[in-house]
Amino acid sequence: MDNQKTTIGVFFGSRSCEHDVSVITAIQLLKSINREKYNVVPVYISQKGVWYTGDKLLDIRTYTPFEEYNKALKTVQLDPVPGSGLLIHYDRTKNGLFHKGITEEIIARIECAVPVFHGLHGEDGTIQGLFELADIPYTSTGICGSSVGMDKIAMKAFFAGCGFPVLPGASLNRAEWDRDREACMDRIIAETGLPVFVKPSCLGSSIGISCAKDRAGLSESLDTAFSFDRRVLIETALDKPAEVNCSVLGYEEDIRASVLEMPNIGSADFLDYNEKYIVGSKGMAGLRRKIPAPISAELTAEIQELSKKVFKALDCKGVVRIDYMLDRHSDRYYITEINTIPGSMAYYLWEASGLRYRDLIDKMIEFAMRAKEEKKRNSFAFESAILSSFKSAGTKSGKLKT
Repeated sequence: MDNQKTTIGVFFGSRSCEHDVSVITAIQLLKSINREKYNVVPVYISQKGVWYTGDKLLDIRTYTPFEEYNKALKTVQLDPVPGSGLLIHYDRTKNGLFHKGITEEIIARIECAVPVFHGLHGEDGTIQGLFELADIPYTSTGICGSSVGMDKIAMKAFFAGCGFPVLPGASLNRAEWDRDREACMDRIIAETGLPVFVKPSCLGSSIGISCAKDRAGLSESLDTAFSFDRRVLIETALDKPAEVNCSVLGYEEDIRASVLEMPNIGSADFLDYNEKYIVGSKGMAGLRRKIPAPISAELTAEIQELSKKVFKALDCKGVVRIDYMLDRHSDRYYITEINTIPGSMAYYLWEASGLRYRDLIDKMIEFAMRAKEEKKRNSFAFESAILSSFKSAGTKSGKLKT
């Protein structure tokens, strides 16, 4: 690899219902990143949780279906030792008469990670925790913001606590539902009324979401949502609302909001998985939408300003997309969710804002590096006498004298 270039690891896939969406986003990014500036290493995590690397990962046909023993790919692991950044292939096949034990091959030294996961085991703070342990700069929001952004119930409580506009809602867990379905529906209807949207708490891409317009529909919607998650969010449904989305890019005080979009919901009650990803098959970038959103300049500015406040409140980094529901009758808007790693990285919103996708990726990497430098200012050592006190107290009782 060219030592003058920064080595970037693009991580995607993983054990998630949104696995396929992650693959699409990753391939879009891998084909757009500036190869003159970066050595690019694709790292795919299969639905079984096995990590792979190899140039074949740039071909969408590699995943339909994915072959675990593809000779063009190598299994890899990321060394968690701080400062290492090593992506290592361990060869366990050479265990014959003349090849005993396990051999290792260093594939790359990752200098910056670009996580392109959607959903659990990647967008939810788990992979961010690994990067933090390994001291590898990464382009997404950190552990706390990623975790809150993944859990719709926690997210809604956080936004409400910040004073941001949210729809009336209720939450329910599977144990409550299994114990007394009728009592659960009584409570939900009393708190939110009907119709409502029913959503698995920790899923994205509209998977498992449905609109319930009566009691029978509510029962069916809850059964569907609980098949994906043990916790479910229920929110009051607006009458024929418009969806409006805004992306935010930056780090700390250096942030900017994109133009707004209004996706075409069509005849459905909301933008479902099929509309987002199957129709046109280009992910969120292929969705029918109006850019800029056909709303007033004043309302646009309000939503952009609120989006920046949300970004700062969750201590976000890189690029996010914040989704809103707009009441067409009153022009009141409500936050429905934040996507800390948005589909297609919301590049279509930034291109409409005058920033090319290649340059957007550069900015994401720049902010990741800045965050790493800021982390270096923190002290991780504290001189304490607690161990020596424990030693002097003796170890027979296993108790520390105070």
